[in-house]
Amino acid sequence: MGKDFSKEEVIIDVDHLTKDYGFHRGVFDVSIKVHRGECYGYLGPNGAGKSTTIRHIMGFSKPQKGSIKVLGIDTFGHTDKILGRVGYLPGEPSIPAGLTGWGFIKMMQDMRGEENKERLDYLLNLFKLDPSPNVKEMSLGDKRKLAVVTAFMNDPDVLILDEPTSGLDPVMQLVFIKFIVEEKKRGKTILLSSHIFSEVEATCDKISIIKDGVHVSTFDADEVKKINVKVYALTFKDKENMDKYLSKCPFEIVKKNENRLSAYVKFKDDQYKEFIDSVIGIKLSSFAEKPFTLQDYFMSFYKEEKTFGGLEGVVGNSK
Repeated sequence: MGKDFSKEEVIIDVDHLTKDYGFHRGVFDVSIKVHRGECYGYLGPNGAGKSTTIRHIMGFSKPQKGSIKVLGIDTFGHTDKILGRVGYLPGEPSIPAGLTGWGFIKMMQDMRGEENKERLDYLLNLFKLDPSPNVKEMSLGDKRKLAVVTAFMNDPDVLILDEPTSGLDPVMQLVFIKFIVEEKKRGKTILLSSHIFSEVEATCDKISIIKDGVHVSTFDADEVKKINVKVYALTFKDKENMDKYLSKCPFEIVKKNENRLSAYVKFKDDQYKEFIDSVIGIKLSSFAEKPFTLQDYFMSFYKEEKTFGGLEGVVGNSK
């Protein structure tokens, strides 16, 4: 059972934000409340509106409608106050090419008027970063690490992270996820925008799914585990048994592969006995439940998206 954040102070408050760029681009009536100590996941593919929302949260853009506050401060026109108290990691960090990594670190320290050498050393060691080279000579991964280090080096209590592991290799992605889990334990308030399911599942307490600039679902992360839908993967001994089962199956066949003699069957929890009865007499090579995941739930809203791997459409719409 996760922590109840409902009585905690609201640290990030986005209230009915709308910014319409025309041609169905922008964000529309978006509301987010991130409470003290909470990690809030903002999930959607590229172009869904995540970065637009975060730019408004940081005060870089003025909303057409709605209001946005961070730590009680109206963000538009007060970005300087926000940056001094928030660790911000943009989706595409802009790092001046003429600086070394150390030069960029010093520039960010001067902007914030604060230096925490112990924390800086810890982060450089954790993310295996040598800041000595000129930024233009750094790999994409090292530039991303530099952006991560500068976002966290003053040990801020509030973290706003836009696609934080983009550009990191798989090992560093795992290091980052473990780091965020530790930051949560230290009581940090985190808004994490991502399209990586494992990242969101491992770190977040609450999740909003955004599609075409509109929130299509907001829920506690634990709720996904409670959805009363089962999906079973069946592999048949031969095509005859596969055809026999599919012709009489009373449940939804959400995916099948005749070359592999396999099918995915979806049904509700209270139909489990009926499902077992349906496979009696059918010769199977394998029979296994596919655990319901955040990706499955997400794909119920994005069935046609090809950006994401996995079992598109397997769960159907579980709302």
